[in-house]
Amino acid sequence: MKRQSLADLETSMRAVARGERRAPKDAREPSVESAAALLRLLTPENRVLLSTIRDRKPQSVSELAKMTARAEPNVLRTLGKLEAMGFVRLRTVARRRVPEVTIKKLRLEIDPFSSSDSIWVVGVAR
Repeated sequence: MKRQSLADLETSMRAVARGERRAPKDAREPSVESAAALLRLLTPENRVLLSTIRDRKPQSVSELAKMTARAEPNVLRTLGKLEAMGFVRLRTVARRRVPEVTIKKLRLEIDPFSSSDSIWVVGVAR
């Protein structure tokens, strides 16, 4: 996972689209604008969702919604965000979407004197 401002991401994508430069090797990796953006995604409710997927291994989004007492559309929307960040993967098995956790741990380093935060994903299961 890389930290990148939205403006830098847009500039880079436009240059690649115009053929002015090649896509960076880490272009497939999720990127975040700041540690704050990452922490907004990792709410206590979403951490419960992640730990439920890891520990109880639900066999569908519907089953996960029941396990966590959340509405299925809400769970599906949250899973989409977590999948976009690379935290989960949704496999299709017999017309069911089965969630799987793809990370083990995140490390976050914050410099209180700078706007640059470092984020590392530890133990990615891709």
